[in-house]
Amino acid sequence: MDSFVKFTNESQGRDRIFRATQYACMLLRYLLENKPGKEKVILKLKRLESNMSSGRKLFRLGNMVHAIEASRAAVKISDSFLCYCLTAANVNRFFYFTCDTILWARSVGLVTDISTEKWGIRATKCYYYSLLFSLARDVYEILRCMEKESKELKHDGRDTGYVNGPDSKPNRSLRKVLEQFVLALCLSLKNHLPVLLDTLKNLCDLFSPLDSLNIYQTNQGFIGLCGLVSSIVGILTLAKPLLKLK
Repeated sequence: MDSFVKFTNESQGRDRIFRATQYACMLLRYLLENKPGKEKVILKLKRLESNMSSGRKLFRLGNMVHAIEASRAAVKISDSFLCYCLTAANVNRFFYFTCDTILWARSVGLVTDISTEKWGIRATKCYYYSLLFSLARDVYEILRCMEKESKELKHDGRDTGYVNGPDSKPNRSLRKVLEQFVLALCLSLKNHLPVLLDTLKNLCDLFSPLDSLNIYQTNQGFIGLCGLVSSIVGILTLAKPLLKLK
């Protein structure tokens, strides 16, 4: 099991490169869409985007096992909130990869009696729920970092007022409280880069299922840009494990 999980982890690098290429093609197609004489280029970009998407499905075939292992590890976390968020996120990832595998089997003709549209919606919903739980974990980590930074500032004589709440003085302005909150937030993100990168990645990923599920519709250019940013962040965290949120 461990060797299989290690193998699928190694394939993540190729998946990230394919993903970055896929969303870069989507972004370029959108930018060239209304320009005359670019029809052939747009067609080539569309084909390349489709090929990258198909290749990524192959790389993701083993990720169901990895999601199960991640869920089992998350259950053992002592922090109850982190345990719940990470377990729920990985369980939804497992269902997403299951739906994705079924869609791949349908695309290559291994199965024919399923609805691509229905299974596509199911996969998107599982992916969406997984991102929501991941973002909840990110918010929790940010709040913990803010509390830590506020305590350090208070110890240095620069009390932000975040740990103990707003100052009890009645003349404390709302603007001052907001400034203190923003200061603690900025310091938290600056000094805890893995939290910042993970939050940025999940936020960028969120717009794709929001658009597909008609919750918040944007356009292919914006989704392509968000996907490209998310892919670059993913490549960075894979190349430098210290940047990955544990």
